[in-house]
Amino acid sequence: MHQRERAFLHSCSKIIAEAANGPITAGAEVVLQQKGIVVLPDIYINAGGVTVSYFEWLKNLSRVRFGRIEKRFEQSAFDRILNVVESETGRKLTAEERAMASRGADETDLVYSGLEETMITAFQQIREIGKRDDVDNLRTAAFINAIDKIAVSYLELGIFP
Repeated sequence: MHQRERAFLHSCSKIIAEAANGPITAGAEVVLQQKGIVVLPDIYINAGGVTVSYFEWLKNLSRVRFGRIEKRFEQSAFDRILNVVESETGRKLTAEERAMASRGADETDLVYSGLEETMITAFQQIREIGKRDDVDNLRTAAFINAIDKIAVSYLELGIFP
């Protein structure tokens, strides 16, 4: 282990997120585990950028902005709800209140929402694999998750009997 790593490990936090490809050496990871420090592995952390790139690719394939199809429907639904609120309360909303309450999701909102759902689901899968297989670190659980997904894809494609 390098002197720089030792100094870092001496004063580190309870959770470390690897924001690069493989920045923590095997020796450092052992020490971190012994100290009870959770390492969010690069394979998980970097998936966020890959996920957003995938969303962009889908958008470009369809040549339709995210949310364009649903925007008018959502706007009408919000307007109907606000009309009922005004009717039931006897209070007319200001134009600013109405605009704020009836604003539909824009492209950024949809991307963030999709990213959040993807990352939460992936983390839950990794944690469940850790519990199921009695794995004591998230990196190994993330690799098991990835290999499981590849195996399922191969089975569905008929590559393996």
